[in-house]
Amino acid sequence: AVAHYQLAGSDFSPTDLTLELLYLVEANSAVMAESRKLNERLHGAKAQAEARALADTLTGLQNRRALDTTLLRLVARGIPFTLMHLDLDYFKQVNDTFGHAAGDRVLVEVARILREETRRDDLVARVGGDEFVIVFNGMTSQSQLSSIAGRLIDRIEEPIGVGGEQARISTSIGMVSSTQYRKVDIEQMMKDADQALYASKEHGRACFTFFQRDGPSV
Repeated sequence: AVAHYQLAGSDFSPTDLTLELLYLVEANSAVMAESRKLNERLHGAKAQAEARALADTLTGLQNRRALDTTLLRLVARGIPFTLMHLDLDYFKQVNDTFGHAAGDRVLVEVARILREETRRDDLVARVGGDEFVIVFNGMTSQSQLSSIAGRLIDRIEEPIGVGGEQARISTSIGMVSSTQYRKVDIEQMMKDADQALYASKEHGRACFTFFQRDGPSV
């Protein structure tokens, strides 16, 4: 009120307690406003810190911690999902030939492709040097997953420019769906997806494999 009506001490009698009360109200309002701003900044900083803790610093994808959190949430809610485990083929040759900076450039480009080929509700995580995991939320159709895996392989096989040179890689993929289990065991699913991935490696790389109980199906 004092500030709003541009009042000053001369507008009140020296003995008028209203002056002191009004100034106290104004001071309290100012303190509360600053407190709200501080809380907003603290909440913002906390949210940023939590986001950084769940992100891969190089690619901006989610990390293993975020992957574990997402899988636990899906299992707890009974939501069906598919794990797609990708490992880059010939990535070591890129590092050996062009250097680690070029390798980082390739990883960033692969991350971009993975984001573009997945939906907002899916999770894309980098879980190792050249390993990635995609969690397809609510998707278990092998025909849909086959289409996505095929596009990923085709796009990742396209040459990637690194310092005036062309780096060439590919990717091998293993997949497993939660609906293949009576009781979903995340650790076992990861092992089974890994087994399917290495079946792809054994079949010449640049292909995808679905895990099957009687053996992976390429």
